Amino acid sequence: MKLKYYYFVLLSFALTLVACDDDPVLLKDPVSALSNDCIKRSLPVAPNIVGNEIEFAYAMAIPDELGKLSSAQVVSNIAGAAGTYFDPNSYYTNSSGQDIPVRVCSDSQTNGVTTAIDFTVDTCAATLRYYYIIPEEARGKEVQFLFSVKASNGQVAEYKLGPYKISKMDMIKNVFVTNDKCYLSFSNEGEAVHIYSKEDLQADPSLATKIDIMYAYSEKSDLSYAFYTSSSPKEYMGDAELPSGFVNNTKMVKIYGLQDRQLSDLQYSKFVDDLDFETIEMSNGVNYILGLKEEAGAWIETADGKYRAYVYINKASAGEMTVSVKRYKM
Repeated sequence: MKLKYYYFVLLSFALTLVACDDDPVLLKDPVSALSNDCIKRSLPVAPNIVGNEIEFAYAMAIPDELGKLSSAQVVSNIAGAAGTYFDPNSYYTNSSGQDIPVRVCSDSQTNGVTTAIDFTVDTCAATLRYYYIIPEEARGKEVQFLFSVKASNGQVAEYKLGPYKISKMDMIKNVFVTNDKCYLSFSNEGEAVHIYSKEDLQADPSLATKIDIMYAYSEKSDLSYAFYTSSSPKEYMGDAELPSGFVNNTKMVKIYGLQDRQLSDLQYSKFVDDLDFETIEMSNGVNYILGLKEEAGAWIETADGKYRAYVYINKASAGEMTVSVKRYKM
């Protein structure tokens, strides 16, 4: 199969349309030798979080009369986690705006910091997508990438991107809390939040010392969906009871209007990042929060001051809530 040069220009232009103003513009000028270009397709200002992916579009072209694409690779300064790969398809956008894949490469091979593919079709142009899974080793550091392509005539082209700062925070999405699975802990290593149930505490009462806040739902409209700490006043708790051994006096601040896009999956341009955790004022934090609603949230600071978290309410219905959490180690 022969992918013509004009076809590549259309692919590049389509990708340019989805690029942000700060992204490099993919190939537009006439190509007289092996050329390449690259953009970061992931949300440009979103925090890069361990375990998540950073997506790139890598465009390559050589005039048909000079040869064809032979191979491509990307080298990162920190090896990606499992799942890092080159998509073996090149993409074009059809008349309905759908991305259509065309297989042009072998499955990618990752060896340490290098991910490589070989072209398996006779093509002089392609735009490949590369997915880098952020490893634990990159937490709080910067990652950068060197993309390169080789043509059948021996020419090589390179493109550097980065560095990109990797956040110190952890994130988890769409966790369910109920009146039974109601104890939230923000101090477990590698977990943005861990949910303990009443059954867990019955089996191991010592887990109560790990609880930072307790969730409870009441049919009383003035209480509704609530978070409590070990020092919450009984008069604001309805029928909810604090477990024996729950001692952490966690600070909380309720907030509306902070629909973090990574947590909400909604089309907002808001992101909680490392600096927010470092600068948020928690000295006026309270020991109970009542009337939580969908798209509201709460800032959390553990009693020992070691962790801060942002809890976002994705859904509140039928007495349970779905929450998503970012957590930052101070």
